[in-house]
Amino acid sequence: MNGPALRIRGVLKVFDAETRPPVWRRILSNGVGPASKQVVAVDRVDLDVQRGEIFGVLGANGSGKSTLIRLVSTLLIPDGGEVRVFDHDVVAEEMVVKRLINRVSVEAAFFKKLSPMENLLYAARLYGLDAGEARRRIVEILGQLGIEARRVGEPLEKMSRGMQQKVAIARALLTAPMLLLLDEPTPGLDPRSQREVQQFILQVRARHNATVVLTTHDMDEADRLCDRIGIIDQGRLVAQDTPAGLKRLIAPEGEATLEDVFMQLTGRSLEEIEAESVVPAGIGG
Repeated sequence: MNGPALRIRGVLKVFDAETRPPVWRRILSNGVGPASKQVVAVDRVDLDVQRGEIFGVLGANGSGKSTLIRLVSTLLIPDGGEVRVFDHDVVAEEMVVKRLINRVSVEAAFFKKLSPMENLLYAARLYGLDAGEARRRIVEILGQLGIEARRVGEPLEKMSRGMQQKVAIARALLTAPMLLLLDEPTPGLDPRSQREVQQFILQVRARHNATVVLTTHDMDEADRLCDRIGIIDQGRLVAQDTPAGLKRLIAPEGEATLEDVFMQLTGRSLEEIEAESVVPAGIGG
């Protein structure tokens, strides 16, 4: 397989009154547009993500970043353009792409009465993994994420939201994906858990040469983790570069933050956009 891990060309996704996800229904019901208005969630985006890269998609809730991830992960079909994962078309070669990727999102679903071990062994069987090897890997991955071996048998419903999110990440990593899609993986985690997850993402790239696409609205997280960052606003990719390169765009000889860059490129701070949409963090976009 030659070329980039992910290639996106001219991708368009439009939602109407029947198909728009809950995040857009909330935005429009708050007066941003009429209830019948179509929403261009992803607007002719072009993007390449190189193999072994951690690429961040930075934007507010409702900016289109989560929709973009769903298009890559085959959960949505684009209304225009093309998405290729390791040179496989996500529409024409859906099953091939699914074997190369895994996705973690804030709405990860589990059997809450079952333990992390039981949930992950179930996932391992779906992917045809050897049960004994899967059990060993589950304990290893959960341990690296800060979940002690003594807790892997507890029901998930008794665990915190942060612990459940770590299990979701472990489930994605169990299949050793070549492309790992992390859609807002750390909101709601306490600072220690957030750091553990971020460190593990770096380890996954270093040990397995995995390519990672991370969506976030956390400027510090994007700055800390990502080799390159794309800033998305109202469905459009308005800039992409290394964190340092983005900062040089607005302060060639001085100091700037990613928040400064975001304000310069979108005309608003992230907090202002979040307040306008009145969408709880983690619902999507």
